[in-house]
Amino acid sequence: MIYLGQSLRRFEDHRLLTGQSQFVDDMTLPGMLHAVVLRSPHAHATITSMEVAAARQATGVVAVVTASDLEHVAAHIPTRRNADADELSPPEHPVLARDKVCYVGQPIAIVVAETPYAARDALDLIEVDYAPLPAVIDPLVAMQPGTPVVHAELGSNRVLQVTSAGGDLEAAFAQADHVVRQQYQVQRLAPAPMETRGLVADYQPGDDRLTVWDSTQNPHGMKPRLAQLLGRPESSIRVVTPDVGGGFGEKGCLFPEEVAISYLATRLERPVKWVEARRENQLAFHGRGHIVEVEAAAQNDGTLLGIRVHIVADLGAYFLLSTPTVPVSTSHRLTGPYTTPAMCVEVHGVVTNKPPTGAYRGAGGPEAAFCMERTIDLIAQDLNLDPAEVRRKNLIPPDAFPYCTPTGITYDSGQYEQALDRALDLSDYAAWRSRSRQQQPTQEPRIGVGLATVVKGTGARTPNLAEHPG
Repeated sequence: MIYLGQSLRRFEDHRLLTGQSQFVDDMTLPGMLHAVVLRSPHAHATITSMEVAAARQATGVVAVVTASDLEHVAAHIPTRRNADADELSPPEHPVLARDKVCYVGQPIAIVVAETPYAARDALDLIEVDYAPLPAVIDPLVAMQPGTPVVHAELGSNRVLQVTSAGGDLEAAFAQADHVVRQQYQVQRLAPAPMETRGLVADYQPGDDRLTVWDSTQNPHGMKPRLAQLLGRPESSIRVVTPDVGGGFGEKGCLFPEEVAISYLATRLERPVKWVEARRENQLAFHGRGHIVEVEAAAQNDGTLLGIRVHIVADLGAYFLLSTPTVPVSTSHRLTGPYTTPAMCVEVHGVVTNKPPTGAYRGAGGPEAAFCMERTIDLIAQDLNLDPAEVRRKNLIPPDAFPYCTPTGITYDSGQYEQALDRALDLSDYAAWRSRSRQQQPTQEPRIGVGLATVVKGTGARTPNLAEHPG
């Protein structure tokens, strides 16, 4: 079949629209057990005691596991060791918290029972005593001397540093007619896919085969990681991704529950299902969370001469697979589609007592584009120029390709001005801009015209990745 130049029907639509799809929570296997997770109510606290005897004796309960039950399983969730980071010191990320909890929602214990209702009832019988510790919430405060260190073994809350620079930045600012300075809050958010995370793990001892049905974006990556963490041959594990109700980057990571539930299936030799509640999903993973300070040097006609950027990335209490990738990607993508003669980007990643962060909808691209596009708008505003014309003046021209940015990315080709002109024409930009300028202060509704010119790379900018066990 020839695919080019043809409109293709999506083969999965009929199944999804007629209710014949199968998500993880639709699965039922003979003898299947159900798991629920006990989570920390504290952002930072030591665990002084935990009593699980009553939960283990509750009706329908098959197992209750804590950190001490997982000692022979790999102790720490892996992350990526990113070669583009100048410094990287990820904290060890336990499957279940043992002596201390570092964010609200951190897994502490898991109850497995014949029904989800029995499991949840037994969960309420677990008694945990905590001694609260000072919580580090503000990433800027986390960097200051005297602030409590979240992970004492690291000696600091600064765990990642990146510097990307090129061109003569001092000369750029010395020659500038105008300098724009602004701080941007790229706020944290929860991805909230329609289907929360979940998996069903089934171990067949006769074949020594573990099958995991996982609502994941990365089944091929999940298989070798589970093999490593569970100490099993990769050939003895099969990972299946059924229909997935959204992922947005969150489900590209490996989470503690995926390791623990897979282990429990092999230990109990019965299928085990775990599906998180919506509140758990909101606490497990966040995207973004950057504080970005930008200084841009420009001429009176809006031409960019140089940009200085300082980013503080709130990484949360622990690293997941994509945690270090995002701030590094942000630093590289800040130039966008613009000719930038000189630039320096410094990134400091810090740990706080918040949930881990990672890739979400663009993995550094939206963070970079928001800051750069707002800066272009401020240049246009300060110099009384049309925002579209400031963008046009700074777009990389076709004869400059291949173009190497000051942050080290090579763009192979582009027709940016042509694309911008087409967008302005289709949107009737000039007419809307005219109407917005003529509008009276009391006139409703207010008319605003926004622009953004963004470059999106295919694939990641971080090719040399190796996994780090902590």
